[in-house]
Amino acid sequence: MVKINPVRKKLSQHFKPTKPSNSKKRGFSNGVKAKIPQKMKWLFWSYNIDSIDLRDDKDYIITQVLNHGNWQDLKWLFRAYSQKEIKEVVKNPGRGVWFEKVLNFWSTLFNIRFKKDIQRKAIFNINPTF
Repeated sequence: MVKINPVRKKLSQHFKPTKPSNSKKRGFSNGVKAKIPQKMKWLFWSYNIDSIDLRDDKDYIITQVLNHGNWQDLKWLFRAYSQKEIKEVVKNPGRGVWFEKVLNFWSTLFNIRFKKDIQRKAIFNINPTF
């Protein structure tokens, strides 16, 4: 018998894959309006959100929302990007941009295993050892 992770089960109920649409025309994966909502401005404090491109800055957007976002932000993220796109960003973490517990959570949820060196480099650390 396969044991299902209760967190994965709950999230999968809320974040079901959406049907493909004419999103190619708008340049967005799931046909969601191609703009970051103003209520999410706080997640991108160091940028003008009007200048963020949803396709070109996909890694940054996904990382910020997964690291800092609330439930509403996550719902928007999973409507805006496919689960495959989000998983790919978690699978290839940027250097020094992830909180350890957050990366552990999402990698567990997506069943991703990292080499220790890759995971260590991805974790935000204010006291790095060189």
